[in-house]
Amino acid sequence: MMLEVRGLDKDFVIDWRGAPRGFGRATGLGAGRLPVLRGIDLQIAAGEFVAIMGASGSGKSTLLGLMAGLDAPTRGSVRVEGEEITTLSEDAMAELRGRKIGYVFQSFQLLPTLNAEENVLLPFELAGGGAEGRARARALLSAVGLSARREHYPVQLSGGEQQRVALARAFMPQPPLILADEPTGNLDSANGQQVLELLLDLNRQQGATLVLVTHDPLLAKHAGRVITLVDGRIA
Repeated sequence: MMLEVRGLDKDFVIDWRGAPRGFGRATGLGAGRLPVLRGIDLQIAAGEFVAIMGASGSGKSTLLGLMAGLDAPTRGSVRVEGEEITTLSEDAMAELRGRKIGYVFQSFQLLPTLNAEENVLLPFELAGGGAEGRARARALLSAVGLSARREHYPVQLSGGEQQRVALARAFMPQPPLILADEPTGNLDSANGQQVLELLLDLNRQQGATLVLVTHDPLLAKHAGRVITLVDGRIA
């Protein structure tokens, strides 16, 4: 099993002290807990393509971040290829992500001092990759339609172009698991279709497991399974 989630809960701590009247202060509340996810149980097999859908605020992005070990759950466990990740140290988790997980952030998270090609190369170089990395980075930028923009810095790229650089970066180490938060959310229909085809190729040709958070029904219809969250629970 590629990914196993058991009894997953996530609460956020809210401190109402100092907040304007009407935001908990009027009721005399101090710090409290806001439940975001409750009792999440799911299994995702190697090679599956799963879409996670739900209204804004339903916990989709929070769940994806927990699957990647970017945050710790309040309760429950997450296993990636049988390895429990919720108890790993920060360094061990970073090492596991470098080997097994490609993550596409909704906010891109590109380094502003690196150009597009250097941003794509970064995870490969951090993992000690060899000289073939540059050719692969250029091939990926070509696959997402950005060959002509490879020497441009993030500030010189549109939001859609930054999104495609972030996708190419996630694919660079050829991880067995790709987690993507709204991967086509900033793209027009033509570029969205291009990215979708790249994702499907990863899934079909390379056997990568895909877990995507999306509001796009056209993307979700290509998934083998759709998981819908309602108020922090699987519907």
